[in-house]
Amino acid sequence: MIYPTPLRPGDRVALVGPSGPVPPERVEPALDAVKALGLTPVLWPSATASYGYLAGEDRQRARDLTDAFLDDSIQGILCIRGGYGAQRMLPYFDPEVAISHPKVFCGYSDITAIHGLLNQTGEGLVTFHTPMPSTEWYQGLDGYTLASMKNLLFCPPADWTPWENPKDAPPPEVAVPGEVTGRLTGGNLSLVASSVGTWYQLDTAGAVLFLEDIGERPYRLDGMLTHLRNSGALERCAAILLGAFTDCVAEDPARSLTIPEVIRDVVEPVCREKNIPLVTGLTCGHTLPTMSLPLGATVQLKAGADGSFLFRPAAAGDNT
Repeated sequence: MIYPTPLRPGDRVALVGPSGPVPPERVEPALDAVKALGLTPVLWPSATASYGYLAGEDRQRARDLTDAFLDDSIQGILCIRGGYGAQRMLPYFDPEVAISHPKVFCGYSDITAIHGLLNQTGEGLVTFHTPMPSTEWYQGLDGYTLASMKNLLFCPPADWTPWENPKDAPPPEVAVPGEVTGRLTGGNLSLVASSVGTWYQLDTAGAVLFLEDIGERPYRLDGMLTHLRNSGALERCAAILLGAFTDCVAEDPARSLTIPEVIRDVVEPVCREKNIPLVTGLTCGHTLPTMSLPLGATVQLKAGADGSFLFRPAAAGDNT
């Protein structure tokens, strides 16, 4: 994997819109938030464009992403928001451009489609699952979220710290214990599930798969997790980490399974049969506070039968 050069104060970062349009009133606050991090934001056309529910036409959004990677004056690329549309632009974006011009790339949610493609092309580029300027940053980030993001973006991998839930939040829950080292992959469950059967399908073989989502009914989450199970994607994992499932509530709770029940019925049996560690309740996803994660990086997971949990960057040369 290619680890991008960390950002430094004053670096120029491109703000691109690969997915949905940004409300006009959020653009300036988003720029101010990036400046407050010590970076110099540069707006690309798609960051302020609007084409229905998209931030410009597909080719424009793909061109912006391509140009941002090719521009040697740009040290990092921040997706200004998620929404919908990243999958639509993938046919017009050549990921080899990013591999030959590696730099920090950030975003989450709909951006999951781009993360997976960049992580899996050629040598693979490590990318960052982080909050985005016009969805979280512009409102101000709490100390935990800000520290987690800065640790990844401004520090070399050797200085990355273990990932832990906030001290005032419940710790992650170990459903199936185990110890593994593998490549971290995943992101938004909806995007991961919809990639199955496509040319950019997420490769879960030997990977530590992270999943989160927002605004889905439990039966919808059930369907997506079942799709991953039936495709064989879950059984190929080295481990599975589940984050926040925000606002994922049933219309009629009395006639619905709960999310823990869905996980117990669909995911946990696969993990127990294949000895795949399964951990739930990671503070990451469409939530604040939230941790930032390096997708594509090699990580180590230790989930104890006693409930102990360690999630950290893997030591150099640790491939077990």
